[in-house]
Amino acid sequence: MIEILVGTATGLVVAGAATVLLWRKLILPKETEIKARIAQLQQEREEALKQIDALKKEAVLEAKEEAYRIRAEAERENREKRAEIQRIERRLAHKEETLDRRLEGVERKERQLAAKEAEIGSLRREVEALLERQKQELQRISGLTPEEARQIFLRSVEETARQEAARLIRDIEEEARREGERRAREILIDAMQRCAVDQVTETTVSVVPLPNDEMKGRIIGREGRNIRSFEIATGVDLIIDDTPEAVVLSCFDPIRREVARIALTNLIADGRIHPARIEEVVEKAREEVERRIWEAGERAVLETGVTGLAPELVKMLGKMRYRTSYGQNVLAHSVEVAHLCGVIASELGANVALAKRAGLLHDIGKVADHESEGPHALLTIEILRRYGESEEVANAAGAHHFDVEPASIEALIVAIADSLSAARPGARREMLENYVKRVQSLEQIADSFPGVEKAFAVQAGREVRLIVKPDQVDDLEAMRLAREIARKIEQEMEYPGQIKVTVIRETRAVEYAR
Repeated sequence: MIEILVGTATGLVVAGAATVLLWRKLILPKETEIKARIAQLQQEREEALKQIDALKKEAVLEAKEEAYRIRAEAERENREKRAEIQRIERRLAHKEETLDRRLEGVERKERQLAAKEAEIGSLRREVEALLERQKQELQRISGLTPEEARQIFLRSVEETARQEAARLIRDIEEEARREGERRAREILIDAMQRCAVDQVTETTVSVVPLPNDEMKGRIIGREGRNIRSFEIATGVDLIIDDTPEAVVLSCFDPIRREVARIALTNLIADGRIHPARIEEVVEKAREEVERRIWEAGERAVLETGVTGLAPELVKMLGKMRYRTSYGQNVLAHSVEVAHLCGVIASELGANVALAKRAGLLHDIGKVADHESEGPHALLTIEILRRYGESEEVANAAGAHHFDVEPASIEALIVAIADSLSAARPGARREMLENYVKRVQSLEQIADSFPGVEKAFAVQAGREVRLIVKPDQVDDLEAMRLAREIARKIEQEMEYPGQIKVTVIRETRAVEYAR
């Protein structure tokens, strides 16, 4: 038992010694470190408290400074506002004084006006009484009532006013006519001088020269088979008559006639003339004419400077080379119109490019195929719209005969240039029957007006002269008559260029001394 107790006591002593040793090695250093850390934290806390106190003091100082600055700014603004209010009050006071002075002046003028109105009213009553006495005296002397006298006076004033108005209208029209004629003459002469081109009258027949008369028999062939084959292949009438060393090609289609002329010329130069050879040469001639059509269209576009046309329009322009109007080549006419449009548009400040484009394309409807019907001007509008031209170009090109209403100054320029190109001497042929009818129509229109004694169409129908009865038509009536006749000619007739209307009034006084 004692041994057990001794062993237990020994174990407890050993355990206590180990515990003490462990405390010294592990716990004692930690405790020292913890105490040092606590002391350090307390020192940092005290420093932080000191910094906080310093920051609080600094913030309080800054707040006091900001409050002082705000208070000073507010006081400065208040002083400025008080000064501004004082200035406004002084201005208002000054304005009130000025208004009071003006009001006093207005009241004084009102009193003066009232006195003058009273004086004027008194004078008006006196004048009215005087006019009434004069009216009664005039009525007694003339024997007319006031209404009758008023009507006589109004008729006199109306007649005088009519005469003055007619004289004024005559002077204005004369001045405008002189200035307009001068300016128009300058523009047109300049345009014609810069765009003058030669015109050759076209016909519906072509003459092909032969090296000798023996060639006629070879062209006819055995039993006429060559001439029949040629006419069938070309669609052209081949006329062989007694004309020495020449044959005539007749056809109203210029393109087919040109194909036949080229083919026949090549056949004569080759010497081999038989049906198979005729078909081969005619086909080559068609290709040659097609190439010439393209070249003519491209040359016209290049000459006028019009760009961006659809290929179909260029080809149609080339076809116009083989079309005529009253003997005038349509392509040459269109090129001339384009040049005239460009010159006139540049003089008037209009769109030169648009005017030239419309002038070149204005007769494109004349080469439309046979399936299209209607006036060529309307066909022109339809074709240009189909191939992508703008509405301005289509209207300007299609309104040159006024089948549609012109929508721009360029449309009127195209119409003027078209008339100018067609009316030039030698540009077109005119049938004798049409010329006689036009002259007769001019004289009939002039004779249809009252007061006209005799009318004469002179200068190839470009002027109509009227001799009027002087007892029925005075000078002012003659001016009105000329305007009305000119207006009626414009409405009822179609003519190239312009027609001058001249009214001649002559008064003769004859007396004999006996």
